[in-house]
Amino acid sequence: MVVVVEVPPEAPSFVEMSAVSQLGTLLLGSWRMISWTYEVLVSGEVRDAFGKNPRGVITYAADGRVMVLVLSEDRITPNDLVPTPDEKIGLYDSMFAYAGTYSVEDDRVIHHIDMSWNATWEGTQQVRLINTDGRMLTYKSAPAKNPLDGRDCIHTVRFEKIVSPHH
Repeated sequence: MVVVVEVPPEAPSFVEMSAVSQLGTLLLGSWRMISWTYEVLVSGEVRDAFGKNPRGVITYAADGRVMVLVLSEDRITPNDLVPTPDEKIGLYDSMFAYAGTYSVEDDRVIHHIDMSWNATWEGTQQVRLINTDGRMLTYKSAPAKNPLDGRDCIHTVRFEKIVSPHH
């Protein structure tokens, strides 16, 4: 008996599936932000999103979850445990955070946001073109509205892998 299986032409090849699997494996773990810049499309101006030295971490877990937290380099420290209304505004404006699930396709990772510092991002998919060697990770966004100032831009974010001293 001979069984013939027809594979649709749009089905990914084993090589493509292996590359996606390898990329997904390289992403696993936590990454420290090195820089975050964005190019304003109308002018070509390149700006730092959270200063020259933002503090940020992105973590990709084996269960398919992703978490991101970014703080501005000049983030204020409130004068007391309960921030004043002005301090609260400063704290909100100097952070960026979300969590959700992720999937890997070709040369991109897609973040499926289910909670965010800005609720308008909840339920969205954030597509990032990625390049990594397992030690350094670079993201590039598609052209989109900047969540920091509303201008059309492309973001470039660079990370380095956090190596735990316990592993």
